[in-house]
Amino acid sequence: MQRAAVSDGIDLQICSGYRNFEKQLSIWNAKASGKRVLLNRESQPVSIESLSSNQLINLILIWSAIPGMSRHHWGTDIDIFDANKISREQLRLIPSEYQVNGPCFELNQWLNKHAQDYGFYRPYQPQLSGVSPEPWHLSYFPISAAYLEAYDLQSVKSVLASSDILEKETILAQLESLINEYVIRVAPIPNSQ
Repeated sequence: MQRAAVSDGIDLQICSGYRNFEKQLSIWNAKASGKRVLLNRESQPVSIESLSSNQLINLILIWSAIPGMSRHHWGTDIDIFDANKISREQLRLIPSEYQVNGPCFELNQWLNKHAQDYGFYRPYQPQLSGVSPEPWHLSYFPISAAYLEAYDLQSVKSVLASSDILEKETILAQLESLINEYVIRVAPIPNSQ
């Protein structure tokens, strides 16, 4: 897919691929503690000082998964950008970068036409997922479909219960609904060819 994109003038590069539990935990805890900026759905910074535990969790989930609930753990999902148009250091992974006049708009259009030809799809689409639309996020469906099918609530619950995740009690109290909303409810996997 990368070679085909190059022939169309797009330098498709991965900015994030496999992410282990500990890395996702560090991202989550940095956001939950205010050490990392939280963005709302409009990609604007939000102060967390007056938020309840549920409000904080819901705000983090706009753009980041709970450890154990990230598809990046599976090794089947990647975040991509067009290195001809924006550097990795400039990239913010916000929707406007993939919309008209954004540096990755041509990449976005190219993926709409070609991603499925290479076994990839976008699991996070408007009204088809609990996760905010992420035009940069691709999933390799020949393998990710099996991981989604085998996803186990009790295993995730056990790992989270023994972790040092911030907001643990609130997460565990609603874990099944969070998994249904943010892991299970994704865009339908396209028919493989």
